[in-house]
Amino acid sequence: MAPGDEYRSARERMVKSQLIPRGISDPGVLKAMEKVPRHRFVGEHYVDQAYEDRPLSIGHGQTISQPYIVALMTEALELKEHARTLEIGTGSGYQAAILAELSKQVYTIERVEPLLERAREILQELGYTNVHLKAFNGTMGWKQHAPFDAIMVTAGAPDIPQPLLEQLADRGRLVIPVGDRLTQQLTKVVREGDAFFREDLGSVRFVNLMGTYGWDE
Repeated sequence: MAPGDEYRSARERMVKSQLIPRGISDPGVLKAMEKVPRHRFVGEHYVDQAYEDRPLSIGHGQTISQPYIVALMTEALELKEHARTLEIGTGSGYQAAILAELSKQVYTIERVEPLLERAREILQELGYTNVHLKAFNGTMGWKQHAPFDAIMVTAGAPDIPQPLLEQLADRGRLVIPVGDRLTQQLTKVVREGDAFFREDLGSVRFVNLMGTYGWDE
């Protein structure tokens, strides 16, 4: 079997054994998870573990989230084809690729420049022309391109950064882990005019969100 076929089978198994049984049902999300080559976003020594349901180190104290959490957070955003999506915490670039499959434009911010440049390179190699990357303090959002239909934060915050709430479009969705430095509650926020409604999606553990509206270094 050719390597491409082998990885495609691995992605199909990932979707059928890890995602669907745990309640992921959005057809677009499942299709994106089956399509995007997660093995391209991990280090060479982790390729054989790329489709296991576990986070993996990508260096610089950061990780690529487990497939189930990627799918859960993506599904919670309820993305439409026209969506303008902001991601805080590019990391490996894998989540940005998933978002790019489901959004018109993706804007993604990473504070660790070596990670950002590696993600940029992989995303370009894979042909994602609708992903825009920036090295910046993610807790400040990306005001130039606001408002966003969806915002995803892939690091744990002590609370929801005010700039992200301000940059969320009316009826937009934001998903963010909120809690202490060790454990968080995955929180979904829906904006209705000037009101923000929260929903708890369960307990998670993410790396810390650093910056003005996050944790101190």
